[in-house]
Amino acid sequence: MTLIKNVMRNISQLGEFGLIDLLKKHTLVSKSVIKGIGDDAAVLPYRKSEYLLLTTDMLAEDTHFTRRMPPQGIGHKALACSISDIAAMGGWPTFAVVSIGVPQNLAVRFIKDIYKGMQRIAHDFNVSIVGGDTIKTDKIIINIALLGLVEKKNLITRDGARAGDVIFVTGLLGGSFKSGRHLNFTPRVPQARFLVEKFHPSAMMDISDGLAGDLNHILKAGKVGARLDHASIPRHKGVSLLQALNDGEDFELLFTLSAKKARLLMDWQRKNVSFPNVLIGSSCRTLAGARNPNKNIFYFYPIGTITSDVKEKIAAQSFTHF
Repeated sequence: MTLIKNVMRNISQLGEFGLIDLLKKHTLVSKSVIKGIGDDAAVLPYRKSEYLLLTTDMLAEDTHFTRRMPPQGIGHKALACSISDIAAMGGWPTFAVVSIGVPQNLAVRFIKDIYKGMQRIAHDFNVSIVGGDTIKTDKIIINIALLGLVEKKNLITRDGARAGDVIFVTGLLGGSFKSGRHLNFTPRVPQARFLVEKFHPSAMMDISDGLAGDLNHILKAGKVGARLDHASIPRHKGVSLLQALNDGEDFELLFTLSAKKARLLMDWQRKNVSFPNVLIGSSCRTLAGARNPNKNIFYFYPIGTITSDVKEKIAAQSFTHF
């Protein structure tokens, strides 16, 4: 018991998601809440045919961006991260509040350019910025809370994947931070809306912490494992397999479809190139200790390790804050 208490006092040992689980246990939630902590956005009651979505993202200087980066790109990223969360639930964004912490010696031009970047993407996705807060801090901190809407019939969460489902991503992965793509990515709202209206994925989320880590969330929520074909994982030019798995900040959609719906999507895709969706594997029952002689196939279980065979293990070390 003493050991457990000591571990709990050290957040770095508890980890980001261990901390979230701990806080979740101490959070009171109204029975009216449809979905609380544990997905890309909270799902709240609204109208007869729609749910209200609520998400928030915090970006900190020297963690998510540096002052050497273009300030308009920083602003773009700050709001785009939250828009991507709304897309992952199948919805569309509506209203945002922006809170910032800024050093008192920061140039006014720099913060004005951050807001220019926000306003541009807000305009692109019909988001109104309606308020916020400001405080003095040692480094720049940006926190955005964003509302969105989704039809009840089109809501998608992380926990619907089932054995036999097929796993897709909506684009190329890896190298986002190094290349600067994390500052100008386009949230996949149109793709998400198309998917929920035409194919209704069984589970979906955006890839912010890396394919390996974010797939792990879907697998844990659905209590399934996965087979991934590493040759099928789409990568940007010059990106290694490990970078595609672990880098994060890609903000592509990761989703699962039943085998029947997957065939329909692939048939549609042969005739249309509007929204490329790449099949990377399938979900399966979790069978600890399974081995596969095909070195191109990874068995991926919700325990943090991707295994290709008894000799080779690739750690799923996606981004975490602690």
